[in-house]
Amino acid sequence: MAEACRIILNTTFLPSLHSLHKTHKKVSCSQPFLHKRHPAIQCSISTSSDTKAAAKVSETVPWGCDIDSLENAEALQKWLSDSGLPPQKMAIQKVEVGERGLVALKNIRKGEMLLFVPPSLVIAADSEWSCPEAGEVLKQYSVPDWPLLATYLISEASFEKSSRWSNYISALPRQPYSLLYWTRAELDTYLEASQIRERAIERITNVTGTYNDLRLRIFSKYPHLFPEEVFNMETFKWSFGILFSRLVRLPSMDGRVALVPWADMLNHSSEVETFLDYDKSSKGVVFTTDRPYQPGEQVFISYGRKSNGELLLSYGFVPREGTNPSDSVELSLSLKKSDKCYKEKLEALKKHGLSVSQCFPLQVTGWPLELMAYAYLAVSPPSMSRQFEEMAAAASNKTTTNKKITYPDIEEQALQFILDSCELSISKYTKFLQASGSMDLDVTSPKQLNRRLFLKQLAVDLCSSERRILFRAQYVLRRRLRDIRSGELRGLKIFNGFRNLFR
Repeated sequence: MAEACRIILNTTFLPSLHSLHKTHKKVSCSQPFLHKRHPAIQCSISTSSDTKAAAKVSETVPWGCDIDSLENAEALQKWLSDSGLPPQKMAIQKVEVGERGLVALKNIRKGEMLLFVPPSLVIAADSEWSCPEAGEVLKQYSVPDWPLLATYLISEASFEKSSRWSNYISALPRQPYSLLYWTRAELDTYLEASQIRERAIERITNVTGTYNDLRLRIFSKYPHLFPEEVFNMETFKWSFGILFSRLVRLPSMDGRVALVPWADMLNHSSEVETFLDYDKSSKGVVFTTDRPYQPGEQVFISYGRKSNGELLLSYGFVPREGTNPSDSVELSLSLKKSDKCYKEKLEALKKHGLSVSQCFPLQVTGWPLELMAYAYLAVSPPSMSRQFEEMAAAASNKTTTNKKITYPDIEEQALQFILDSCELSISKYTKFLQASGSMDLDVTSPKQLNRRLFLKQLAVDLCSSERRILFRAQYVLRRRLRDIRSGELRGLKIFNGFRNLFR
C-alpha cells in the first residue's frame, strides 16, 4: 500500500517562498522542448445524489503506474542494474502488506547490509536537470529543497523517455494514497473525530500555498520553462505526495534529503528498527537487517516511530489495531472562556508559544508531562496566579524548564479536566463508528464507489485504534481519581475519629 522510506518533515515545516530573491537574470532554453507535454487529468463527481456542488477529485497524472502494478518493475530493476546497482538479494513482487514490496530471493542474515544504492542513483537537490535552464532559474531564486525537488520530479516526468529517471518515474504510483488526495468533503465525513483531519487540511493548505508562490514568483515569468499545462496544482499534489511518502534524510550525508530509487519500494513494519543511511565504506545507501529473512519473505524497514494517524497522513495506510507500539491519539484541551483568569492564562500560554486550544499525544503507556501542566493551568484558581507562568512554561515543548511540576491541591481537578476532554473525544469517535455502517456512498462510478469504501475502511481502522487509546486513558484517569477520592475519604474518617476522642 505504501512503498516509502522514513518521512522526515511534517507539514508545518513546508518552506515559504515569500523570502525568495527578487533579483535575477533572464535565462532561456538553449533549445526548445522536443518532447510532448501532457496536461493533468481531472474529473468531477458528486459526493451524494442531492449534492449541488461537485467535489473535484484528482484522477491521475499521465505518468507512473497503478499503485499495485508490477508492469514497470522489471524495467526499473534492469535500468538500476545497468546504472550501477549491485546484484540484489531482493526483488519487487506483489505482497500482502503494502500491495508491492521487496521480497527476499535468498536467505538474508540478521545484521546483514542490503541495497548499496550508489549516490549516482539518488535524486537530491543537486541532481542534473534534463532542462538545465529550469534548474538554473530555481537556483537563482534560492528555492528550498522540498519545492525544488517537487518541481524537479514534474519536469523530469514531463520529459518521458528523454529523462534519465524515466524508468523510476514510470514505477511510481500515479496517485499516492496520502491524505493529499482526499477531498475536503471526505476529510469532514470520515475523519471528523480525529485530529489528523486538521493535520491533513494544514498539509493541503501548505502544498497549495507553496505551489501558488512558485506560480506567482517564478512560473508565470518563465512560461516557456514552466508551462501551466504541466506545472499545475494537480501535478504538484502528485509530486508532494511522492516526497511525503518517499523522501528520506541521510544522516551520514550531512543530513541531506533525497529520493532513493529501489530503496523506496521497502514497506514499513512496526516490528523492525532499521533505517536507511549512507555507508561511507561501501559508498552506497544501505540498511542493516535486525532479523533474518527466508526466501519469499517480504523485507521491511521502519518509517520511524509514527502513530497510525501519521502513517495514514503521509503513506495512506493504517496498521492493524494494537500492532503499532508508537501509536498515539491527539487529545485537544482548551481554556474555558468563563474562567475568571482567562485573559491572564492566555497571555501566559502565548508567551510560551501556546494557544487557547492545544493538542497533546496520548499513548497506551501514558501521556506527556506537558499535558498535565496545561491541565493544572486550566483549572488553577485566581489565588494561584503567580504560578500561571510556571505552568505555561511547563506545558510548552519549546522550553527546557522543569516540566515535572505538581500541585496536589488541584490535582483532582486537573485529572477530572483531562477525563472530561477524553470522554468528549470518545463520544465523537463512537458516534462516527456507529454511523459508519449506514453512511451514504451514493456515487455513479463503480471505481469511485470502491474508493469511498476503501477510504471509509481506513477511517474506521484509524478511529478504532485512536478510540482504543482513549479508552485506556479513561480507565487510568478514573482509577487515579478513585484513589485520590478514597484517600481523602479515609483521611476525613481518621480526622473525625480523632475529633470525637476530644469531645
